[in-house]
Amino acid sequence: MAVPVIEVHGAKIPAIGMGTMTLKEKICVDAVSAALRAGYTSLDTAERYGNEEWVGEGLRASGVSRDKVFVTTKVYVDKLAPADFDQSVDESLKKLQLPFVDLLLIHWPSATVPMSDQIASLCKAKRNGLTRHVGVANFTVAMLDQAAKLTTEPLVTNQIEVHPFLDQSKVLAACKKHGLSVTAYCPISRGKVPGAEVLERIGKAHGKSSSQVSLRYLTQQGIIPIPRSSNPDHLKANLDVFDWKLTDAEMAEIGKLHRPDGRVVNPPHHPEWDV
Repeated sequence: MAVPVIEVHGAKIPAIGMGTMTLKEKICVDAVSAALRAGYTSLDTAERYGNEEWVGEGLRASGVSRDKVFVTTKVYVDKLAPADFDQSVDESLKKLQLPFVDLLLIHWPSATVPMSDQIASLCKAKRNGLTRHVGVANFTVAMLDQAAKLTTEPLVTNQIEVHPFLDQSKVLAACKKHGLSVTAYCPISRGKVPGAEVLERIGKAHGKSSSQVSLRYLTQQGIIPIPRSSNPDHLKANLDVFDWKLTDAEMAEIGKLHRPDGRVVNPPHHPEWDV
């Protein structure tokens, strides 16, 4: 089944993508190539992942045409000053061996570089043809409000941690208000989904795994998950979330799994979260 797309401000973002964080060298090349041959049409990488060269190599090794693949990369929090930002983008494109990416994100917002500079650099990259679309990651409600006022190019997504155990309702509402899609990293909560009783039970009712239930829970809300895996079987299973549906009752039950300790990504440079 072809991967559906989410259309946002002219961007056609595949409704699921392959996350690549921690994948390196031959493992990364082989996983990316296998994912694209299996039907993935979206790859997510970042300067900080240290794997852009292998993601690019996997793309070329797959035999899939470049224009069929939506490639995302990011500029890290320590590279958001204007000159550093430009250099980071140039280096990312050289490593990927691509003239442009489909989506460029601010990976984490900076507490020291003015937001106006961060957004200006992002928009400049688009105007210069280095990316087709721009967006942000790990932005809070207040940051989204600020970015929306500053940007001269449409922001198409906010990439944040989203899974059944974390209440992101405030940020989700802010993204909707500003017309941004939501991209979900850690959609399986770094391995906490398998074994979760509610998700396992719902999965059995559909002949699916708990991980597939978590991914379906997100895609059914129009959220774009980017699960990471190097396992060919898991890669294929993660794609199998579009030809079945969770019931309203099941969606509501999963929506009650939020818990105070649900967040799994919380580095020292994180912003002041809304929850």
